[in-house]
Amino acid sequence: MGSISERALAKPEKSWLNSSTLAWASWDWGQAAINAVMTTFVFTVYLTSELFGSTDHASKVLGQALTYAGFAIVLLVPVTGMRSDASGSRKRWLVWNSLAVVALTAACVFVAPDPKYLWLGAGLIAATSVFSEFASVNYNAVLTQISTPSTIGKVSGFGWGMGYVGGILALALVLFGFVDPIIDWPGANTEDSWNLRWVAIFSAIWFLVFALPIFFKIPEAAATQSERIPLLSSYKVLFLRINQLWQEDRNLVFFLGSSAVFRDGLAAIFTFGGVIAAGTFGFELSEVIIFAIAGNVVAAIGAILGGWLDDYVGPKLVITVSLIGLLVAGLGVFFSPDASGFWLFGLLLCLFVGPAQAAARSFLARLAPAGREGELFGLYATTGRAVSFLAPLLFTTAIAVAGSWVLDGQAQRYGILGILLVLLLGLVLLLPIRAPKGRGRG
Repeated sequence: MGSISERALAKPEKSWLNSSTLAWASWDWGQAAINAVMTTFVFTVYLTSELFGSTDHASKVLGQALTYAGFAIVLLVPVTGMRSDASGSRKRWLVWNSLAVVALTAACVFVAPDPKYLWLGAGLIAATSVFSEFASVNYNAVLTQISTPSTIGKVSGFGWGMGYVGGILALALVLFGFVDPIIDWPGANTEDSWNLRWVAIFSAIWFLVFALPIFFKIPEAAATQSERIPLLSSYKVLFLRINQLWQEDRNLVFFLGSSAVFRDGLAAIFTFGGVIAAGTFGFELSEVIIFAIAGNVVAAIGAILGGWLDDYVGPKLVITVSLIGLLVAGLGVFFSPDASGFWLFGLLLCLFVGPAQAAARSFLARLAPAGREGELFGLYATTGRAVSFLAPLLFTTAIAVAGSWVLDGQAQRYGILGILLVLLLGLVLLLPIRAPKGRGRG
């Protein structure tokens, strides 16, 4: 089986921006409400506010829940991509896992502002992240169906960029409709924090509506084998294929390992960014959302530009420069004495996150053998989740250690160093990896 470079070159050239690309990117647009509104800038900020106890305690609980989610995904996700490839059910599982995300997100409406609901809220966010990862495995695998070697970087960057734009609009609607409403309506009722709880319903509906195009537009992938593999037997098959991959392409295996580490750091920036803005720099929720909107604008620009550069200089160089930029910007946030510094360096962080995410996806897609995209992106998710406890663990550990000697209530600030350590390790592991060869492969 050939890589994307071998099979896609035979495809006739056509505009990369077409109805299939738009339908694919629409899913990212919708899913942005889950990432931006629920897990980064609004609901987790609500969940780690003083309504649920001390900010430091709530932050640690959220970090613990996400750590447990990471372990759960390590046990559950390894065979999902492989099984969807084998049975030709890539789109079907994308649909069902997306619907699970919708249901779990909507259930967050029951998280009332009381410490006894803290673990319920954290648990729902963690479960949402699990099913979102399942859906993303199959969503990412579709990338090779709608692109060619000369356009894959653009398409990947466009998807991330549209995700950020969707996040901008979702956050704006949340800000002016629920948090700081421009008109008085029942959804803006602040009693028992109903305005923030209704945000969960809004996010669920937003994701569902914009996920629909990919459900109907993108065709189901062809099955790679006729016999169904029993679930438990799938793990045996998976280990055999991993061994085969190790024998045939160790460079790809090393990339899976290195990207797992730096992608965990990237995810942590989004997960804890709003929490840090509020807890360390004193942002009100409306200010967090305004920053999030600005950050998503910058991130969208970075992702789209990074996608174009990917097709010309290669994904490895894009990732390397982005990680260095993130380390510099992250240190700037850590040493910032006030909100103005957070604005400056926080936006710089946003600029580099998108290109790193998009280029990591295109890097793997360029190397994926035909008919095994879901399997490889399943391993991509698996290796990522195998270490997904790392950033939350170092974030919470840094807070706990700093809490024993930082007396001004600024222990949360030191969680930033835990995240940066993960990004640095990912960069060090990436440097020896060989980049894909050929045009746009650096």
